[in-house]
Amino acid sequence: MKMIFDLFPVILFFVSYHQADAIINHFPVGDIIDLSQSQVIVATILATSIAIIASFIQVSLYWLKNRRFEKMHIISLVLISVMGGITIAFGNPAFIQWKPTLLNWIFAGAFLGSQYVGEKSLVQRMMGGQICLPELIWKRLNLSWVIFFIFSGLANLYVAFYYATDLDEKTRMDNWVNFKLFGLMGLTFVFVIAQGIYLSRYMKDESPDPEENS
Repeated sequence: MKMIFDLFPVILFFVSYHQADAIINHFPVGDIIDLSQSQVIVATILATSIAIIASFIQVSLYWLKNRRFEKMHIISLVLISVMGGITIAFGNPAFIQWKPTLLNWIFAGAFLGSQYVGEKSLVQRMMGGQICLPELIWKRLNLSWVIFFIFSGLANLYVAFYYATDLDEKTRMDNWVNFKLFGLMGLTFVFVIAQGIYLSRYMKDESPDPEENS
């Protein structure tokens, strides 16, 4: 449930982009968006506007429930507001396409910096209460997240600007929007599964031995 909440703006961006025509036909968005622009630009501006609003709602709901802000939501809100605002102002999808990369690279910098600042890395702070690992393994684990975030950022740039450049603008944008939700989420899922397999060797089975109760 938390993952869906965290992906709330991304999901709405995906849905509103692919359903832009239906939204335009049922709501007076023509008063806000210049519909004389290309279909890709109109759909991107519409989806970006909805995603920005969704990010504000996400941050507000989280604060109302927990009386605090989550850093990831705030960083994402700032990036989508800035990059999305530029996209809307100039009608250029390239700016919003950079947003996932910047977000991932900010996380990479935060995880890397935590390895040298403070007593514990970010990974150890998040998982230290559930599992006990040697210091070297915590460092490797933290570094693996740094590499993953850097790779995810590069993958986003590749799909956005270098993948299938021979295709038309709409198809390329469709591919990126799909990758933004399913591709990046799939990469995260595969990485977390691989990490779990790696950590399994360090997890002790604390269940009681049946022979002890016989």
